[in-house]
Amino acid sequence: MSYDIVCISHLRWDFVYQRPQHLMARAARGRQVLFVEEPIVSNDTVATLTLRSTPEGVTIVVPEAPAEMPAAEAAVAHAAQLRLLADSRGMHQIANWHYTPMTRGLTAELEPIIEVYDCMDELSAFAGAPPELREREAALMARMDVVFTGGRSLHRAKRHLHPNMHCLPSAVDHAHFAAARGPIQEPADQAVIARPRAGFFGVVDERMDLELLAEVAGLRPDLQIVMIGPVTKIDPAVLPRAANLHWLGARTYAELPAYIAGWDVALLPFARNEATRFISPTKTPEYLAAGRPVVSTSIHDVVHPYGVQGLARIADRPDAFALAIDHVMEEDPHERQRLADRLLATLSWDETWAAMDSHVTAALRAKRSGGAGRAGYTPWRRRPAKMPIAARGHS
Repeated sequence: MSYDIVCISHLRWDFVYQRPQHLMARAARGRQVLFVEEPIVSNDTVATLTLRSTPEGVTIVVPEAPAEMPAAEAAVAHAAQLRLLADSRGMHQIANWHYTPMTRGLTAELEPIIEVYDCMDELSAFAGAPPELREREAALMARMDVVFTGGRSLHRAKRHLHPNMHCLPSAVDHAHFAAARGPIQEPADQAVIARPRAGFFGVVDERMDLELLAEVAGLRPDLQIVMIGPVTKIDPAVLPRAANLHWLGARTYAELPAYIAGWDVALLPFARNEATRFISPTKTPEYLAAGRPVVSTSIHDVVHPYGVQGLARIADRPDAFALAIDHVMEEDPHERQRLADRLLATLSWDETWAAMDSHVTAALRAKRSGGAGRAGYTPWRRRPAKMPIAARGHS
């Protein structure tokens, strides 16, 4: 069944390329996709939408409003503009696709034929989460037709909240990361770092076990630890410093294979706290696709399936973590890669998107036939937009 997508995301497209970007890029191959980011403050005197297109064919929509404009007023204006934008592009069969429960006002003027929530994290457990987030998520769940979760532990925690919920863990672009197994030019800033190297790429925030990193660096002074990714929600001043700890900052998704190709071990040094209780790190299969052994703390969705299948060493104490790094560098890489590739063959973003599309299409058919759609759902009648405010920018 044909439908276009208005995706409401708490993550900006250009932040870190992860689940929403992978899925919406694939969705855009056969339909229109508007990727609506959270509003920002602008220097304009009125609320506007700024547009741009990605190479994948996704249209990024950034709502902007002056600082002095009340949030409620800006939300009304942006909702009307989004409606006009969708109408101008002939998007009359819309699926509202949510990644956050905090921006419902943006879609208030749309008339979706179906609503989807892709719950990729327990956002309420993250630092700085609004206190009303749990309540907003419950309200969002109540009106959804389909709900997805991005990991097994998250699915177990939430499966009682919706009758049409499906666990679709994050997958991997195998070809992209497998490039790290072959000849590839090493980035200049990493080439000057000695070997052996252990590395991490991803967001560095309250989920990172900084004490563990510092102690492992002290226990293994000859091991160079390379940390790649933006630092958010924590003060960069608290990052541990050592001669063998290298904080290289953010890199693009395209650059990652060249960095990981120069590592001997890939790390998941996550803290064990509320913020990591339900995470399912996308980088686990990415590390394995790149041909690197993995050492992780006991994050549930890493232990199962990767730890139990011998594809990741699990340790929480600094001494055990350092010892695990030693051990994986001595393993037979060929047998590990054979086992990893067998598992990775079942983890494709293309297949994940196809499964999501299938569930959404099934829910649409059920609703149209009077079947098991959302309880009490009644399609809205189309009505004229109240605020003829055109979006600016380019597509």
